[in-house]
Amino acid sequence: MEGAMRRDVAWMWVFLGSGIVLGAEGSRFPCPESEVASYTAHRAAGKIVVDGRLDEPTWARLPRSPRFKDIITGAGTRHDTRAMVCWDDDNLYVAYRVEEPRLQAKFRNRNDPIYYDNDVELFIAGRDAYYELELNAFNTRYEAFFIWADAYPAGGFSAVPEFKRERLQGFNGVGFTTHPRGPRLGSFEWTFPGLKTATAVDGTLNDDSDTDRGWTVEVALPWKGMEWLAKADGRSLPPRDGDEWRMDFSRFNTTKEPAPAKDSGGWVWTRHGAWDSHIPECFVRVRFTNQPPPAGPKP
Repeated sequence: MEGAMRRDVAWMWVFLGSGIVLGAEGSRFPCPESEVASYTAHRAAGKIVVDGRLDEPTWARLPRSPRFKDIITGAGTRHDTRAMVCWDDDNLYVAYRVEEPRLQAKFRNRNDPIYYDNDVELFIAGRDAYYELELNAFNTRYEAFFIWADAYPAGGFSAVPEFKRERLQGFNGVGFTTHPRGPRLGSFEWTFPGLKTATAVDGTLNDDSDTDRGWTVEVALPWKGMEWLAKADGRSLPPRDGDEWRMDFSRFNTTKEPAPAKDSGGWVWTRHGAWDSHIPECFVRVRFTNQPPPAGPKP
């Protein structure tokens, strides 16, 4: 991945309470702010064991996301994908339910290019940096950490060994390469401290002789590992009641629905309007509450 020169425009920045930066007058993001989804992350009602099965009472009670939509057009998708979020004093928890009639995965080594598999992805954004996690059905992880180039020295990143400049690569988005804040620096060696992930398949992986139901994903991210995401605007870890973070939840597929369907192969909770997951302004607004999930059937 190669960096790009910053656009020769004088930008003014508006820092929202969420810590996400929006471009100045005249700039346009591919996702209208009015379309960005919101979600309330409840405090977990009891212990969560990260085994991929989602059989704890908390998951049964939490509201699920809407069915994921096409990342570019926002159109409906042929298979169901939904996500859930909760938390406790130690961890942020994220879960996915993925319908997949033909379960497939091939990569097994950490940081293999599992974006060439069927995968699910999670992004968590702070003001000056964001984290990316990808998982396939084998529970193979791909991780990366991105720092906005304008924040690299001022935000203190340049002063720590894990973010030495020679260990970082220039990055300027994928399908949206004119972000008004400019390029990023990517660490493709970074590992989220204490991360736990697990997957569970309901079917037979890599066997097309039958029809599968799909797979589920469970992730626990310790709050203490989010220091560099929270640092720029002094966010509380764990969050306080009412705090808001921006997160992206997506699924990418190796096969696409044939024409005339306009299936990009990328499905998300909130439409991005471009083939690019690296637009924090399009991430879901996740608001934290100290209340446990509601009793009874989930929405």
